[in-house]
Amino acid sequence: MREILIRAGKVAIRARLLETPTAERIWAALPIHAEAQMWGHEFYFRAPVSSDCEPEAREIVHAGEIAFWPDGNAIAIGFGPTPVSRKGEIRMASPCNIWALALDDVSRLKSVHAGEDVTVVEANGKANGRGRKRSSG
Repeated sequence: MREILIRAGKVAIRARLLETPTAERIWAALPIHAEAQMWGHEFYFRAPVSSDCEPEAREIVHAGEIAFWPDGNAIAIGFGPTPVSRKGEIRMASPCNIWALALDDVSRLKSVHAGEDVTVVEANGKANGRGRKRSSG
Protein backbone atom coordinates (compact mmCIF):
# COMPACT_ATOMS: atom_id res chain seq x y z
CA MET A 1 0.00 0.00 0.00
CA ARG A 2 1.28 3.43 -0.92
CA GLU A 3 1.54 6.04 1.80
CA ILE A 4 2.43 9.71 1.81
CA LEU A 5 3.45 12.24 4.42
CA ILE A 6 1.90 15.71 4.36
CA ARG A 7 3.88 18.28 6.36
CA ALA A 8 2.48 21.75 7.08
CA GLY A 9 4.08 23.99 9.66
CA LYS A 10 4.77 21.76 12.67
CA VAL A 11 2.11 19.18 11.72
CA ALA A 12 2.74 15.91 9.88
CA ILE A 13 -0.12 13.70 8.66
CA ARG A 14 0.39 10.27 7.11
CA ALA A 15 -2.13 9.05 4.55
CA ARG A 16 -2.77 5.85 2.58
CA LEU A 17 -3.61 6.27 -1.09
CA LEU A 18 -6.75 4.76 -2.56
CA GLU A 19 -6.92 3.17 -6.00
CA THR A 20 -8.25 6.14 -7.98
CA PRO A 21 -7.13 8.05 -11.08
CA THR A 22 -6.58 11.16 -8.94
CA ALA A 23 -4.36 9.22 -6.51
CA GLU A 24 -2.27 8.04 -9.48
CA ARG A 25 -1.81 11.62 -10.71
CA ILE A 26 -0.82 12.91 -7.29
CA TRP A 27 1.58 10.00 -6.68
CA ALA A 28 3.27 10.71 -10.03
CA ALA A 29 3.65 14.41 -9.10
CA LEU A 30 5.52 13.80 -5.82
CA PRO A 31 7.21 15.59 -4.19
CA ILE A 32 4.78 18.49 -3.97
CA HIS A 33 5.73 21.85 -2.45
CA ALA A 34 3.04 24.46 -1.80
CA GLU A 35 1.71 27.13 0.53
CA ALA A 36 -0.96 26.36 3.12
CA GLN A 37 -4.40 27.96 2.85
CA MET A 38 -7.30 27.74 5.29
CA TRP A 39 -11.05 27.99 4.62
CA GLY A 40 -12.92 27.60 7.87
CA HIS A 41 -11.81 24.20 9.17
CA GLU A 42 -10.48 23.08 5.80
CA PHE A 43 -6.77 22.99 5.07
CA TYR A 44 -5.88 23.11 1.39
CA PHE A 45 -3.03 23.80 -1.00
CA ARG A 46 -2.44 23.90 -4.72
CA ALA A 47 -1.09 20.80 -6.43
CA PRO A 48 0.63 20.51 -9.83
CA VAL A 49 -2.13 18.15 -10.93
CA SER A 50 -5.43 18.47 -12.74
CA SER A 51 -8.30 16.02 -12.67
CA ASP A 52 -11.95 16.01 -13.59
CA CYS A 53 -14.55 15.00 -11.04
CA GLU A 54 -14.62 11.23 -10.68
CA PRO A 55 -18.01 9.44 -10.53
CA GLU A 56 -17.82 9.25 -6.71
CA ALA A 57 -16.91 12.94 -6.25
CA ARG A 58 -18.86 14.66 -3.48
CA GLU A 59 -19.14 17.88 -1.52
CA ILE A 60 -19.65 16.37 1.93
CA VAL A 61 -16.59 14.59 3.33
CA HIS A 62 -15.63 12.97 6.60
CA ALA A 63 -12.68 13.97 8.77
CA GLY A 64 -9.72 11.91 7.63
CA GLU A 65 -10.66 11.78 3.96
CA ILE A 66 -8.08 13.48 1.76
CA ALA A 67 -9.75 15.20 -1.18
CA PHE A 68 -8.72 16.77 -4.46
CA TRP A 69 -10.71 19.84 -5.45
CA PRO A 70 -10.87 19.83 -9.28
CA ASP A 71 -12.23 23.38 -9.51
CA GLY A 72 -9.12 24.72 -7.77
CA ASN A 73 -6.47 22.08 -8.59
CA ALA A 74 -5.92 21.74 -4.87
CA ILE A 75 -5.58 19.05 -2.23
CA ALA A 76 -8.08 19.67 0.57
CA ILE A 77 -8.47 18.17 4.03
CA GLY A 78 -11.59 19.05 5.98
CA PHE A 79 -11.44 18.64 9.74
CA GLY A 80 -14.52 20.61 10.75
CA PRO A 81 -17.10 23.03 9.40
CA THR A 82 -16.32 25.22 6.40
CA PRO A 83 -18.11 28.49 5.59
CA VAL A 84 -20.69 26.54 3.52
CA SER A 85 -21.22 23.64 5.95
CA ARG A 86 -24.58 22.91 7.47
CA LYS A 87 -24.90 21.67 11.03
CA GLY A 88 -22.71 18.66 11.74
CA GLU A 89 -21.07 18.31 8.31
CA ILE A 90 -17.81 19.07 6.53
CA ARG A 91 -18.83 20.55 3.18
CA MET A 92 -16.35 21.45 0.45
CA ALA A 93 -16.93 24.37 -1.95
CA SER A 94 -17.81 21.96 -4.80
CA PRO A 95 -17.50 18.21 -5.49
CA CYS A 96 -14.11 16.69 -4.67
CA ASN A 97 -12.39 13.40 -5.46
CA ILE A 98 -11.48 11.35 -2.38
CA TRP A 99 -8.04 9.90 -3.13
CA ALA A 100 -6.48 9.02 0.26
CA LEU A 101 -7.32 8.32 3.90
CA ALA A 102 -5.42 9.93 6.78
CA LEU A 103 -3.70 7.64 9.25
CA ASP A 104 -3.31 10.44 11.79
CA ASP A 105 -5.69 12.89 13.46
CA VAL A 106 -6.44 15.61 10.89
CA SER A 107 -7.82 17.94 13.58
CA ARG A 108 -4.16 18.77 14.33
CA LEU A 109 -4.26 20.83 11.11
CA LYS A 110 -6.11 23.57 13.02
CA SER A 111 -2.68 24.76 14.24
CA VAL A 112 -1.49 25.40 10.65
CA HIS A 113 -1.53 29.01 9.46
CA ALA A 114 -2.12 30.27 5.93
CA GLY A 115 1.18 30.88 4.18
CA GLU A 116 3.12 28.11 5.94
CA ASP A 117 5.13 25.75 3.76
CA VAL A 118 3.55 22.44 2.79
CA THR A 119 5.37 19.39 1.45
CA VAL A 120 3.96 16.06 0.33
CA VAL A 121 6.38 13.15 -0.05
CA GLU A 122 6.30 9.38 0.01
CA ALA A 123 6.06 8.15 3.60
CA ASN A 124 9.08 5.89 3.12
CA GLY A 125 11.20 9.00 2.59
CA LYS A 126 12.02 8.43 -1.06
CA ALA A 127 11.05 11.69 -2.72
CA ASN A 128 12.22 10.52 -6.13
CA GLY A 129 12.30 7.16 -7.85
CA ARG A 130 9.36 5.78 -5.85
CA GLY A 131 11.37 2.80 -4.65
CA ARG A 132 12.55 1.64 -8.06
CA LYS A 133 16.18 0.91 -8.66
CA ARG A 134 17.81 3.08 -11.25
CA SER A 135 19.97 1.44 -13.83
CA SER A 136 23.55 2.64 -13.86
CA GLY A 137 24.07 2.21 -17.55
